[in-house]
Amino acid sequence: MSPARPTPALLAVLLAAALGGCAVGPDYVRPESATNLPAQFAPGSAKLAYSPSVASTWWTLFGDRQLDALVGKALANSPDALTAAARVEEADAVIRQVDAALLPQVDATAAGTHSRISQTTATPLPSSVAAVRNNARLALTTSFELDVWGKLRRASEAARAQALGSRYGRDTVALSIAGLVTQGYLNLRALDAQRLVTAESVASAERSLKLTQVRFDGGIASQLDVQQADSALATLQAALLQLDQAREQAENLLGYLVGEPGLKIAAGDLRDLPIPPVPPAGLPSSLLEARPDVRQAETDLIAANAKIGVAKAALFPGITLTGNFGRESKDLSQLFTSPSSVWALGAGITQPIFEGGRLRAQVDQVTAQQKQVAEAYRKAVYTAFKETNDALASLRVGADAEDTLTRALNAAKRNLMLAQARYDGGYSPYLEVLTAQRSANDAALAWIQNRQARLAASVDLFRALGGGWQDSQKLAANP
Repeated sequence: MSPARPTPALLAVLLAAALGGCAVGPDYVRPESATNLPAQFAPGSAKLAYSPSVASTWWTLFGDRQLDALVGKALANSPDALTAAARVEEADAVIRQVDAALLPQVDATAAGTHSRISQTTATPLPSSVAAVRNNARLALTTSFELDVWGKLRRASEAARAQALGSRYGRDTVALSIAGLVTQGYLNLRALDAQRLVTAESVASAERSLKLTQVRFDGGIASQLDVQQADSALATLQAALLQLDQAREQAENLLGYLVGEPGLKIAAGDLRDLPIPPVPPAGLPSSLLEARPDVRQAETDLIAANAKIGVAKAALFPGITLTGNFGRESKDLSQLFTSPSSVWALGAGITQPIFEGGRLRAQVDQVTAQQKQVAEAYRKAVYTAFKETNDALASLRVGADAEDTLTRALNAAKRNLMLAQARYDGGYSPYLEVLTAQRSANDAALAWIQNRQARLAASVDLFRALGGGWQDSQKLAANP
């Protein structure tokens, strides 16, 4: 007996088994151009013997419960955060849809007909043949595309990368929201501190005006001294009103960010907030990998790389298996008997022959798109490195400037005391007192503004690193 010949369906299955591990298109490799960064952010500093970890709740380092509550509300209520979460759900659904193509599609069909055939045609039916017929059919049908060239696997790879990217996108939105709320809160507290300083200056100017008026009434001071004191007081009062307006607008912005229009926040003082910990010397540039936007850019590149394989697989033959199994009978009573069974198996191969270069154009198109996404990823890495270095520089300069501004503030306060004493003793005109008051007020405001900039630089660094940083050695010692 000669051996049985394999059927076309069996040949297709054997071919799929032989080529099952084949997937056309390039496998993803991280571009070297996006990884040639310096090992550390601070040039010339000692390299760390450990890798600082990243804290996601970096805003808690400011030690302010009001800020913690505001950030929590914003992350829960912000339309941007909720939209990003919905994108994650959409991406998960896309994965399920793409993965479904890797499995056979099985459909159930049921049909019944009751028909009559004409007996007056050119070829009438014999009288023994019934003119009225019944037919019932119940079957399962399936169609399955063999993933010989890895088209479906590459599509699944792209979908999974995009789904992961949507999660990084959600984290990017959350990081941005936390940064905006924190910066807005710091601005509010800076305005509170400036208002306290300005209010103290207003109170001092009011006392000076009263004293000058008394001296004028006693014939010691001139009318010019009184007018100068009154003008200085009015200027400070106008500045106080401007600060009140700015604070109300900052409060409205926070209410918008946290989803609570009409939000009211009790007054505080920026000077009460602690300075977050300074990053250690030799901070490794590998921390940039924690940035969600950098990770999202890389997942976009992975997805674009996989789509090249999908486009290339369309150039190769497509193999499809089909089949059906069921029952068919003229009588329902015989539908489930053995003679009523029906089945069919089939296989088909489709090979593009001529399509005017459309398929190769699609390959060139997705390849060019992959190059664009690769450059976007490289740009994201370089941008992250620049933002981190800028934030570190701002932190360093802010710390140095605070020492200088502290000396200037102390000197201005002493100068004001001396000018007031000289004026009270009749040794100098009132203009010296006004100048000293203005210098002291400006020095206090400059100190507050620099402190705000220093704290804002901390926020920028947290965001640039995708979170915060913690000494892993200290955490191990004090878990």
